[in-house]
Amino acid sequence: MTHTPNITRPPKELIDALKEIGAATVSGTLGHMGFRNPHMVGPVPQNRGKSIVGPALTLQFMPQRPDLFTEGEYADPETQLHRHVLYHAQEGDVVVVDARGDMSSGVFGDMMSTYFKGRGGAGIVIDGCMRDRPNVEKLDLPLWLRGWTPNYHVQTSIYPNAVNVPIACGGVTVIPGDIIIADDDGVVVLPVAMASKVIEESQKHHDWEEFSRVKLMEGGSLQRYYPLHDDARGEYEEWRKTNRLGTT
Repeated sequence: MTHTPNITRPPKELIDALKEIGAATVSGTLGHMGFRNPHMVGPVPQNRGKSIVGPALTLQFMPQRPDLFTEGEYADPETQLHRHVLYHAQEGDVVVVDARGDMSSGVFGDMMSTYFKGRGGAGIVIDGCMRDRPNVEKLDLPLWLRGWTPNYHVQTSIYPNAVNVPIACGGVTVIPGDIIIADDDGVVVLPVAMASKVIEESQKHHDWEEFSRVKLMEGGSLQRYYPLHDDARGEYEEWRKTNRLGTT
């Protein structure tokens, strides 16, 4: 089992800027930049209306092998590696778990979720399940999961293998420290090195899209206003001058 204690967190100004941009816009912008599919398939929002942006702490599960991890591991709680990812949590962090899409293994329950929230954790993303839903829901902790189960993880077919290592979650590679953007559309992974460019391009997209939304509501042409046609560019620039977006 592997336990890497430290991650490099992205600058706070990047996190704050990305909080103004939704997962769909970030995903689309990354797509235009050559990141074909940054969206995790599988984990879905469990409490609607939540949105988070934060660095990833990662936890990797592997298929069970009785010689590597057994029920007897619970004799000493500190040997339960899935606990250790939570020990590194700082305010705003997002725990991302490769639970192999297992639908019968509850990675965390209400006590560990309470501990994570108490440390200021922003949210949890699991390609798999959690347990103790009634109590966890009382925490109002943002969650993106495949589902819920009454089982704890070693009752079934997976075991925690590594903390803060590269993982695959929902079909996307996640490196510890990557920026996670999650909302009602789902979860997107943003490499830190691409964040500044994504913010710049997303702001441009947001501005003309707001203009296009106004024009479409007025009955304007879809061909002209979405995506914004070059012929409408001058009209858009004039609109910006007389609206709030034109001063930002």
